[in-house]
Amino acid sequence: MSVRPFRDIKRKKTKTISVGKVKIGGTNPIAVQSMTNTKTTDISSTIDQINKIEQEGADLVRVSCPDKESSLALKEITKNVNIPVIADIHFHYKRALEAAENGASCLRINPGNIGDKNKVKEVVHAAKNNNCSIRVGVNAGSLEKDILEKYKEPCPEALVESAIRNINILEDQDFFNLKVSVKSSDVFLSLWAYRQLSKKIDYPLHLGITEAGSFIPGSIKSSIGLGSLLLEGIGDTIRISLSDHPVKEVKIANEILKSLNLRKRGINIISCPSCARQGFNVIETVKILEEKLSHIKSNITLSIIGCVVNGPGEAAYTDLGITGGGNNNHMLYINGNQLKKISTEEMIDKVTALIEQKEKDLILSAQNK
Repeated sequence: MSVRPFRDIKRKKTKTISVGKVKIGGTNPIAVQSMTNTKTTDISSTIDQINKIEQEGADLVRVSCPDKESSLALKEITKNVNIPVIADIHFHYKRALEAAENGASCLRINPGNIGDKNKVKEVVHAAKNNNCSIRVGVNAGSLEKDILEKYKEPCPEALVESAIRNINILEDQDFFNLKVSVKSSDVFLSLWAYRQLSKKIDYPLHLGITEAGSFIPGSIKSSIGLGSLLLEGIGDTIRISLSDHPVKEVKIANEILKSLNLRKRGINIISCPSCARQGFNVIETVKILEEKLSHIKSNITLSIIGCVVNGPGEAAYTDLGITGGGNNNHMLYINGNQLKKISTEEMIDKVTALIEQKEKDLILSAQNK
């Protein structure tokens, strides 16, 4: 179904950079990123997790390189995955050199903690020679000592000053293929830091609420923080940081983008919370259909409403809709139009078949254009 014009978000125009085959910034789609939590030296487990992350809809993945064995493992890992790998580097500049030479598409570093200018120069040289981008990653929990002494505590101004300082270090080496993040576990601190930084630079911004917590609180904090920034047009890549499996991070990231019409991928189910008016078990039906339709990649909307109070109205704006009725007679809608009545027993199979056929039609139509 078409998006109504009042839902459009005007994104800030930033520079376009490349992270491997993925374009970031400019008018390119907002990219979803996650991070592996396997031991990088466990190559098979890391590859398996990256592939699962990609299948869920991630565009980029970050892999920690705390030691030489990990950075060298990237050579085999990057050969066996499809999405660009970002090497997470802290303190040890040689890990950045090794990661760049072993297939990383981006280096996540904080130039200020890499060491002296000669070490930074070597990292930049390796990035240039291996077509690597760099993410300047500023974190409220690891600000430079002098900046922390100046501001007494982490604050938006401190994060922004650190980011600008580190950007300047790279620009002094004629390096501009970079993106920037200013993360905190505090939603308000992150919001104001990103807002201030967005006014000062035009490099792509990677959004995140770092160390957001377990699944439910972390998802809520991230939705509030990232959702607010995205609504203001700020942000070019996002990562949801959860103490959970990375696949769940991607699920939440995609749902945030889909809810703001910033990503059109996969089934979008609109469903009621259910009540005594429901003509069928809405909650159970949604759970089953979410599982059965998890393979759908096309942008298709499905409304599942238990009764006629809001059902017809929601169905008017979805590709396919179900409205619960009495006596086991529920109305099926296609593109807002009533198609026929169906029973509870046939609902799951009928909806699944129609959605799958819709995706085939969309794919065929795109191929014929």
